[in-house]
Formats: sequence, C-alpha cells, structure tokens
Amino acid sequence: MELFPLLLLVLAFVALVVLPARARKRQQNQTQSALAIGVPVTMAGGVYATVAGLDDPATIQVEVAPGVVVTYARQAVIQVRQPAGAVPGPLATGETVVEPVEEPLRDDRPGDGPSGKTL
Repeated sequence: MELFPLLLLVLAFVALVVLPARARKRQQNQTQSALAIGVPVTMAGGVYATVAGLDDPATIQVEVAPGVVVTYARQAVIQVRQPAGAVPGPLATGETVVEPVEEPLRDDRPGDGPSGKTL
C-alpha cells in the first residue's frame, strides 16, 4: 500500500511526458517522410517555402522566393502544406456541401424607410 502513491506518480509522468513526446516524434517522422522536391512547406518561424533540394540527410534546400534558395535543417520543417490548386481530401460518405447564402443588406438607421416617411 505504501507503493501506491509512487505508482501513481510514475503513471502520471508517463501520461503527461512520455506519451505526448512519442506522438510528437511520430508526427515529425511523418512530416519528414512526406518531403519531396516541389512540395510546399512551412518552416519554423513561419516562412512559407517550396522544397528545392533534398541532397543531404540533415539539411533541406527550400525556395522562399523565385530564384532564392535557402538551406535549413530538416527539423525546421513544421508542416507540409497542400499545393495551391489542390482540392482538400474527399468528402465523407453522405456529407453534403452547402453554399453560404448571402443575406440582403439592411439599413437599420432611422430615417426614410420603405414608406418614405422620416421618423
């Protein structure tokens, strides 16, 4: 019975530290495996770029502007984005797309209304 609090602390440590670290590592590996030349990415610091070269296993060359190629560490890639013209994934079965309906503009100011009278 004296080991129960210690066991709870170990379980809390695993749940709060180890499991989220594993999830982050798995996500980073998926991001690294999705890298290919021409893929748009987001770099650490918010730089939007396109992969221009993958020659070195530790670094990545990205094009940040036409003709401007910069070398980053691969770990600096935080997100692989969809290409600009790409359609998002397929719709789920039974899912419908509803176009937004624009409501007519209303003028709630006092004054000439539909009757032409001033309040």
